[in-house]
Amino acid sequence: MARPAHELADIFRQHGPRYRTARSLPLQQLRVMRAIEVCRTSALGGHAEKCGQCDYRRIAYNSCRNRHCPKCQNTERARWLDSRRGELLPVEYFHVVFTMPEQLARIAFYNKETVYGILFRSAAETLLTIARDPKHLGAEIGFFGILHTWGQNLLHHPHIHFVVPGGGIGPDLEWIPCRRGFFLPVRVLSRLFRRLFLKALREAFQRNQLQFFGEMESLKDEAAFREYLAPHENTQWVVYAKKPFGGPRQALGYLGRYTHRVALSNDPILGVSGGQVTFQWKDYRAKGKPGSRTMTVSSEEFIRRFLIHTLPPGFQRIRYFGFLTNRFRKEKLALCRKLLSNPATELLPSPAQRHETALPPAPMFHRCPRCQRGVLIRIAIVAGYRWPHRPPDSS
Repeated sequence: MARPAHELADIFRQHGPRYRTARSLPLQQLRVMRAIEVCRTSALGGHAEKCGQCDYRRIAYNSCRNRHCPKCQNTERARWLDSRRGELLPVEYFHVVFTMPEQLARIAFYNKETVYGILFRSAAETLLTIARDPKHLGAEIGFFGILHTWGQNLLHHPHIHFVVPGGGIGPDLEWIPCRRGFFLPVRVLSRLFRRLFLKALREAFQRNQLQFFGEMESLKDEAAFREYLAPHENTQWVVYAKKPFGGPRQALGYLGRYTHRVALSNDPILGVSGGQVTFQWKDYRAKGKPGSRTMTVSSEEFIRRFLIHTLPPGFQRIRYFGFLTNRFRKEKLALCRKLLSNPATELLPSPAQRHETALPPAPMFHRCPRCQRGVLIRIAIVAGYRWPHRPPDSS
């Protein structure tokens, strides 16, 4: 695959030193910048390969494997998806998105671990509670959620994408399917989500788990904090269900686009010159069909927008709930397949379907790019550099 004309790593290498000098950055952001800068360069070492059929040789440098790096997430995504294929059920899949009001996202900006955790728990409890209600589905459902913290323009916009099989396990151990094309009423979901989120946010305040800085410092006062939350107790919160995928084959295609995404991949970067970065984004607020737009910002602003999406260390951005929780997943999926009368082998995509979704497992070997016949064989290890010595720029 050809390298993009412009990469995030190039921007970090060129403008990162000045950006770091001009401000005091959290350690986690510094680590992200450093990892992306040295990814697949001689700084991390690698190995030498030669073709078994011709005289072609090359050096392959190691990846940083940082979850914020756009180069590394493609490989991690392929591995994760391959392990998910056997967990798909032969039912319609739904896509439900939960987001918080912009004013509350400002609190999350300075309290990422706490508020992102509240967002996950409140949204998941909302789905589980409404699905258990006999007036709606009356079943135990299973699903997983993926946290995204960015909008198309790279600004802070935390929201969670949930992928949900269309049905669940009933109280009498029968499979209860959703109505075709309809999962759960979004207005009901929105009201319960609003109540659970605000309740959890107030409890976090009482436990002194929230910090306030700058223009929000006045919210340290409990009366001011409650007044800040009050307008959101009666507004309509954004919860929406996208058009259902269809079956598990379509769900795989969706997962490939959403699971291991970072705030910005390399492809949308259109130009880097004169201290400016131009990138492409999609304006979903435009009237009619959303269209692609371009935006040009300073390199410092571009780096800032990317780094505000750095996740707290150890924070799990993909989580499982209901009958898909790690503890019960194997036995609950076996029960679901039994209730659906569909053996596990029938749920796996055929080779042709795998090709169509463009999500095959990572290959175990690499074909020679020159002769296209031989296989590249590892012949030597290339050591990484040791501080304070700097390697030559091999990007």
